Amino acid sequence: MAKTKVKGKDIGKEPIYDARVLGVPKMLVLGVQHTFAMFGATVLVPILTGLNMQTTLLMAGLGTLLFHLITKGKVPAFLGSSFAFLGGYGAVAPLAADGSSNTEMLPYACLGVACAGLVYLVIAGLFAIFPVEKVMKFFPPVVTGPIIIGIGLSLASSAVSNCQESWLVAIVAMAVIIVCNIFGKGMVKIIPIIFGVVVSYLLALCLGQVDFSAVKEADWFGLPISSENWVFGNVGDKSLAISAIIAIMPISIATMMEHIGDVSAISATTGKNFLADPGLKRTLVGDGIATSLSAIFGGPANTTYGENTGVLALTRVYDPKVVRIAACFAVLLSFSPKFAAFVNTMPAAVVGGVSFVLYGMISSIGVRNLVENKVDLKKARNLIITAVILVCALGIDTIDITIGKLTISLTALAIAALVGIILNAILPGNDYVFKMDNPVEQPAPEQAAETAAD
Repeated sequence: MAKTKVKGKDIGKEPIYDARVLGVPKMLVLGVQHTFAMFGATVLVPILTGLNMQTTLLMAGLGTLLFHLITKGKVPAFLGSSFAFLGGYGAVAPLAADGSSNTEMLPYACLGVACAGLVYLVIAGLFAIFPVEKVMKFFPPVVTGPIIIGIGLSLASSAVSNCQESWLVAIVAMAVIIVCNIFGKGMVKIIPIIFGVVVSYLLALCLGQVDFSAVKEADWFGLPISSENWVFGNVGDKSLAISAIIAIMPISIATMMEHIGDVSAISATTGKNFLADPGLKRTLVGDGIATSLSAIFGGPANTTYGENTGVLALTRVYDPKVVRIAACFAVLLSFSPKFAAFVNTMPAAVVGGVSFVLYGMISSIGVRNLVENKVDLKKARNLIITAVILVCALGIDTIDITIGKLTISLTALAIAALVGIILNAILPGNDYVFKMDNPVEQPAPEQAAETAAD
């Protein structure tokens, strides 16, 4: 049970905070922290694909708010740019030799992503038709646990790579986060990432590692969307459109497996069973519609963000309102090219130091998922499934499947998820029974209202 203070007495071990305890000012600060967590990865996708960065931020914010509306405001998930579709963009709309955007083909790629989002609705329909228990027989902890571990560890190399830009700055970022979270009191304890970013950024500034040239050239205000990037009116060749859809749509099967893993990670972090309530039928619909709408207006596919799950685990502030505040900040930032450029001056080492901790937290959540569900790794089937998932997630490069002139790219994590699900289905001994009840006891509402920071 969470640590609460009721009439001066502590109950349990770990504090869990909500809006009634923290108040508006602190919630706003926590929202900024979630914005920092998602910003680096979210803006990296448009850099790699040629999509508009402001559009990407706008659609991340609006997509997150739409997701919360569809999921009844229960799931504290942030939807940012998906990396899984990079191969699809590269196949349909590769960047020019000088790194500039392929403006002619990007709308076709976005059309393919929009159709991929619709596949989510089809799968969500299956969850609505069949009992959740039967569907979740394919997604027991022995599958989702290693997938969560793989999500964190697969991101580890990027964190280390960023840290190598300046290990001094990265270590300072990590040290500040750890010290604040372990020894801090009050707000210091629950916003360690912001302290880590600020302190390490100032150090990088003193070391001359920050470049403000892009900030000087950027405008203060600019519309985040342009009709030139929309699917409507910019897709005229039917053959190219069909090719783009065939090339990109199948990627959605793989990303849905990642979605289930992410929702499992958030459930394990918060101690609330979001697979049951509001259910995958709603989370998939929210993710799918957010992806389709984003792509239609020239943005990338959206996905639930592991970075923000790491923030949840680190701060133990699980109130979805905090994530919605971050979404509103993302929308506001999308109208300011200058601010986006300023945040983008954050040195890679700062991002690496923060990511080093967050990505590890995600993997730790996967381990906890296995332990709390008492997965018996003495059983050969469980050991084999876990081993194969981890090796696929960490040892396989992206696999390209060629169909005629089209090439479909499957990420290592997607392959790991698919292989794990298949092995779990065909190997004998699957005795997992999905429980709809909340896996971790939470404080009563009247107690939660009195929860206090250390």
